[in-house]
Amino acid sequence: MKRLLTLCIAGTLLACKGEPKDYATLSGKIENIKENKTLKVFNRQSKYEKTITINDDGTFKDTLKVEEGDYTFQVGNQYGQIYLKNDNESSFTAEYDSLVKTIEFKGDDSDTNNFSVQSFLIANDYFTRDLMTSGTKEDLDSAIKNYQDAYSDLKNKYSDVDSTHVAIIDQNVKRTEGQVQSYMSRRLATKAALPKGAKSPDFVNYENHAGGNMSLSDFKGKYVYIDVWATWCGPCIREIPSLKKVEEQYHDKNIAFVSISVDNGRGYKNDPEAAHEGWKKMVVDKDLGGIQLYADNGFQSQFVQDYKINGIPRFILIDPDGNIVSSDAPRPSSPALVKLFDELGI
Repeated sequence: MKRLLTLCIAGTLLACKGEPKDYATLSGKIENIKENKTLKVFNRQSKYEKTITINDDGTFKDTLKVEEGDYTFQVGNQYGQIYLKNDNESSFTAEYDSLVKTIEFKGDDSDTNNFSVQSFLIANDYFTRDLMTSGTKEDLDSAIKNYQDAYSDLKNKYSDVDSTHVAIIDQNVKRTEGQVQSYMSRRLATKAALPKGAKSPDFVNYENHAGGNMSLSDFKGKYVYIDVWATWCGPCIREIPSLKKVEEQYHDKNIAFVSISVDNGRGYKNDPEAAHEGWKKMVVDKDLGGIQLYADNGFQSQFVQDYKINGIPRFILIDPDGNIVSSDAPRPSSPALVKLFDELGI
């Protein structure tokens, strides 16, 4: 009788639990979302995609039939990643304007998802813009050690995450370290080859958008802050508002702000003439300030080659005597730039 009762209880529990669901449930809330009120979940490898409507109050809930794995989600221009599996109930909350920084996962496999996003965020804590623009080899070594220690602490905090996901994040961490070391090695090598106080490489007769041509020698007696950019370069365009602010702040000082376009066909079906027209149009459309010049041969221009520029934007600061202050100067968006200007007494 006792055995029969035990079997009945077990049967009742199994009946209550039911069969595993053949779908995942995803819910949550995104604060301060004002437009693009949809959440797209997709995986390009499996060609899966589903769009979830976000309510006016930022809440959402839907079901998704998925293959177990990592998925990307998109809200407006914000992206994130989530691990999904059928029969799971997962949720997250976040602020729209800083989604990745504020996201918090709950529900099934929340440790896996929180571990993944926090492992990404700690890179920003140690591989800062200041490190990447003005750090030394010693600064880099210290940042990598601190990054490794922080990641080790994170693994201890989320010790229940399955080994498969930990191995994937381990690879991501190693890849990030390698990318930072590779970038910093190139930057430090450039600074060593073009040290402070050395005579600057020259450019001659670059087309001026305002008319005529200009050479570096035309700026003798002034500091020259050079922005090497192109119309197709997203990071270059994002620096424009900051560059305008710095130009305005120093408009009556002993410094010239010179932008040199290396447009030579890219983004224009490899048509140099179309690229040239595109440059002229963007200068007008975006009301670009300073002195707008056009390099004579894009990335193959001698000035660009001499400064070992293989990625843009690139910023250079030259003193009134035509000597290098910094062959890889801080970006306009970095507080380090104004600090450098002030240290020089500009």
